[in-house]
Amino acid sequence: MTEAKPKELIIRPTTSKTALTGFISKLREKGITMLNTDPKTARGFQTIYESEDADMIICKTFEQIKSLKSSGKSLGYFKKVLGNTDIDEIERASQMGANFVIVDASDWKIIPLENIIAKLHKSKTKVFTTAKNSREVTTMFAILELGVDGVILSTDSEEEVDEVRQQLFSTRFPIKPAKILEVKDVGTGERVCVDTASMMRMGEGMLIGSRSNFMLLVHNESIGSSFTSPRPFRVNAGAVYCYTITPDGKTRYLSEIESGTEVWIVSKEGAARRAVVGRSKIETRPLRMIRAEIDGENGTVILQNAETIRLITNAGKLLSVTELKVGDEVLGYAKAASGRHFGMEVDEYIVEK
Repeated sequence: MTEAKPKELIIRPTTSKTALTGFISKLREKGITMLNTDPKTARGFQTIYESEDADMIICKTFEQIKSLKSSGKSLGYFKKVLGNTDIDEIERASQMGANFVIVDASDWKIIPLENIIAKLHKSKTKVFTTAKNSREVTTMFAILELGVDGVILSTDSEEEVDEVRQQLFSTRFPIKPAKILEVKDVGTGERVCVDTASMMRMGEGMLIGSRSNFMLLVHNESIGSSFTSPRPFRVNAGAVYCYTITPDGKTRYLSEIESGTEVWIVSKEGAARRAVVGRSKIETRPLRMIRAEIDGENGTVILQNAETIRLITNAGKLLSVTELKVGDEVLGYAKAASGRHFGMEVDEYIVEK
């Protein structure tokens, strides 16, 4: 898996002139630092624009790049991509020393950008592209796994900016040792097997628990056995009532997970990445209840009682639920209790057992 590069979100405001000042003020509050607009209207921001007054100057000819090299500013090249000759032109701009290129691939988006990223990813030239909504931004940041270096989003919506920022900023969970207090077979019931459209690595899984503020890290099935093949896209997650946390900040019952749902894949270090669910399987299986404690918080999870369902020890090793015993330490996540209303966190008194 390739290490993710830092991403840049650049906003091109599409509000009316009368609403521009207020919109830009809101963007500043949200932590946006770069705008694709006239520098005269964007004081206090970095600007990327077709003006020598901008911090990052967008050039439309090679002659411009040559003449402005002595300016000491970051220089870029804009190109609308319609065919391979346009891609060759972008590569030439990079060879001439362009610090960035802006690719407008409004007709064919994916394939041209894949080719450009493949050609330039080892150069010092950043690849930016344009987007009209948050869905396009998600796609652009995932192309060839490396993704583009930045996206210029044309919008007049604060909500859309918030959605994109949520995608950009990495999420980490404070993973801590959970001491096992009780292990108990509880008969049969329905459990949920979550098959994602992503390959998981060793040390990754999903946070699963009976409470929204207490979950254990259930490992993926990347380890095979004499009787089963490795399935590193799968987490045999737990009983239907169990919670997991989703990227929209809500909790979901495992019974609600379905094709197209986004879930967090969490590493043993706490780093989280998004994965889309391809399939969710609910089947009747023998179950085992596990009670644990993290920093004074107690919680439980009910998992399938099988050798292939594994937790992760504090030492980073995998431990099957069939071998789990009182006193063992596995990895989990806990925080102070709060209420949930349809999956959304609310401040209210609550006791869960």
